[in-house]
Amino acid sequence: MLPDPVTDEPLPLRLVGRLVDLAVVLCGAGVAVLVFGNVLARFFAGIDVAWSGELAAFLLVWGTFLGGAAAARRRAHMRVSELVGLLGGGPRRAAEIAINLAVAALLGLVTWYGAIIVELQWPQQTTVLYWPQGLLYLAMPVGAVLTLAFVLHDAVRVANGRGHPAEPAGV
Repeated sequence: MLPDPVTDEPLPLRLVGRLVDLAVVLCGAGVAVLVFGNVLARFFAGIDVAWSGELAAFLLVWGTFLGGAAAARRRAHMRVSELVGLLGGGPRRAAEIAINLAVAALLGLVTWYGAIIVELQWPQQTTVLYWPQGLLYLAMPVGAVLTLAFVLHDAVRVANGRGHPAEPAGV
């Protein structure tokens, strides 16, 4: 397993981060195995394993939203940092905190509306596996809440003057 990107995380957040990392790896591996297996079944046996495509889609969606949380934990999302990079000291810290709070507000909206979508879609069933369709959409609010936890931790770290381990001190 990869080393933890953030060493000053509280233990519960570090454990959640490790579980998210593991889930992302398992989702990716599952997609690869299912799709490759279905290709082999089509090529050699002329059959389509229909449930494998549906399960692969579930794993892909869940892996995407959990991967977003894993990337937020590492501050690996794309950033246009030229303007913030020109700032120093207190103004830079204030800008970083404001950005994190804006992202947190957006994640709150994604969580709220994602939960509404889950509730509306839960009665529907998937075509092959007959799972609740809401289970697929549940990845959105779950991923948003996990991402929110990492973003808020980052905001607190910056507010306390610790910055992010991958950046210069005092950010």
